[in-house]
Amino acid sequence: MFFEAVGFGVFLYGLIHSVLFYFIDCDLELAFYEKFGKTPRRLKGKVVFITGASSGIGEHTAIALAKRGVKLVLAARREDELQRVKNICIEVSKGQLQDKDVLIIPMDMTDFESHEKHFQEAIQHFGTVDILFNNAGRSQRAMWEDIDLQVDKQMFDLNVFSVINLTRIAIKYFNGKGSGHVAGTSSIAGVLGVPYSATYSGTKFALHGYYNSLRNEKANTNLHVTLLCPGPTFTNFLSESFTNTPGEKYGIGTQSTDKRMTAERCGELCAVALANKIPESWIGLFPVIPLTYIAVYFPIVFRCCMKVLGPE
Repeated sequence: MFFEAVGFGVFLYGLIHSVLFYFIDCDLELAFYEKFGKTPRRLKGKVVFITGASSGIGEHTAIALAKRGVKLVLAARREDELQRVKNICIEVSKGQLQDKDVLIIPMDMTDFESHEKHFQEAIQHFGTVDILFNNAGRSQRAMWEDIDLQVDKQMFDLNVFSVINLTRIAIKYFNGKGSGHVAGTSSIAGVLGVPYSATYSGTKFALHGYYNSLRNEKANTNLHVTLLCPGPTFTNFLSESFTNTPGEKYGIGTQSTDKRMTAERCGELCAVALANKIPESWIGLFPVIPLTYIAVYFPIVFRCCMKVLGPE
């Protein structure tokens, strides 16, 4: 009788999850916090430092936060695009933010020596930084066996080592301050290995290793660590992707018929995850989330699915 009850409970739990996955575009924890948790407005007046803020998820997370009166440091290579995003943020804040409340910092993440200077620039401007959101990075489209090792090195420099270097600078500052929050844009590709994106998946798996280790080290402190894992999203991410050849970009953009989440919706969910200090969030349209759950909790089933569905 006991085992029958347990079996029924497991079946019911799975059934409820299966039904919910048709109606939500993120994992169940993030969906719960969006409905019942803290709103991003709780971050009003805080200072959030965002890298890769000139487009895509970084841009739209900044906009989502600006609507709630969050002060921003926008960092990326393209100063003109940063200025465009700054203007949008001030406009959508509807008077909550003034020009001085949004700082733009032209910044190349692979110039590791400049990280300390840029982080201190933000502190000097605002007097503090409360959250570092490492969003800069690039994806990849290439066959596994054709990838030049130089591409692997370049991608790890951008997607991993630049993130870790800037995070260590922030953590040292937060240690002295007594509180702080670091977040990084990973990917569903950092949870399960994605075909034709081997190096990209490798960099995101590495980021999970670093950030999960950091979270465990700081478990008894007021320092928080968040990994944000989006699935396919409508941004310029695809066209800017690395290939198998050094210096080459994929050059093919997304199509309007693709099944992808909008960058606006992804930015909103990222803002919710930051406000609630969620350790890890998965974000994506059906069937991304249920497939991710299967890959993590039922790996044998997932491998069978891959054999049936194929890498495409």
